[in-house]
Amino acid sequence: MNESLVVNDSSASPVAGEAFPWMEAYSPERNGSLELSTAPLDFPINPWDIMLCMSGTVIACENAIVVAIIFYTPTLRTPMFVLIGSLATADLLAGMGLILNFVFQYVISSETISLITVGFLVASFTASISSLLAITVDRYFSLYNALTYFSEKTLQYVHLMLLGTWGVSLFLGLLPVLGWNCLDDPSSCSIVRPLTRSNVTLLATSFFAIFMLMLTLYFKICKIVCHHAHQIALQQHFFATSHYVATKKGVSTLAIILGTFGASWLPFAIYCLVGEREYPSVYTYATLLPATYNSMINPIIYAYRNAEIQRSIYMLLCGCFQAKSYRSRSPSEV
Repeated sequence: MNESLVVNDSSASPVAGEAFPWMEAYSPERNGSLELSTAPLDFPINPWDIMLCMSGTVIACENAIVVAIIFYTPTLRTPMFVLIGSLATADLLAGMGLILNFVFQYVISSETISLITVGFLVASFTASISSLLAITVDRYFSLYNALTYFSEKTLQYVHLMLLGTWGVSLFLGLLPVLGWNCLDDPSSCSIVRPLTRSNVTLLATSFFAIFMLMLTLYFKICKIVCHHAHQIALQQHFFATSHYVATKKGVSTLAIILGTFGASWLPFAIYCLVGEREYPSVYTYATLLPATYNSMINPIIYAYRNAEIQRSIYMLLCGCFQAKSYRSRSPSEV
């Protein structure tokens, strides 16, 4: 009878990894892949899942404000703010995905929900990373073609970039749902179940390609700034000096962006390539959690430091600031 009670109590305990269906606590006799688990554990909720949910809550709140400000402010319609809005939307969806995944898996746990959740998160984070690349490209062209930047052609080009960004992100997010998963073949699972190892390798390789492209564009922007500095030294033009200071500020911002982006995502991307599903899942948690912080930092770097968005926030919160006429600035001035 005692034995029966123990079994019943154990079977009633929620799974630690159940809050995040593709995550499970490590045990020696099982593989360390993050996966949907039905094994009983002593703790009702995995602390890592709670931290991911808390991270998603902060991400969603931060980016919801940015999306609302850009959407309801008519003056924020330049290519730069369209791209920032895309980034904030992607991060908002990623934060909501982390929250909903945590909630749904404690209410309804199924393989279908697992696939949909993972696909949604893959699409959201892919859109976030791709939007960062689009912003970098936009900043490069704002310096390389400064005279023609504020034109209808630029806005059309930005819309095409966004169409490609979200189209590719949606495609990658649908792959697990459409069948590219390891539910029928556990041996092909990666460190993130139900994604296969080949799927995770594709995502990690794509990240490295985007990161290298961003680094290349950053160095090209630095070369343009150095060229501007040389011209300033020759011409001693007062207004050119003022423009150079603003451009230098933009490049410094870009360096901060690349630094935080690399520090957040590189550990997880590298572990996706070298990790095996038998490894303890704590390694995956420890590299995935910092990756979510990038979506938490993005609105601070891109939006809340921008004077025009700050002004819109003040007007929204206080209602006592009157809008003044001002020109839309180049991304190099952000």
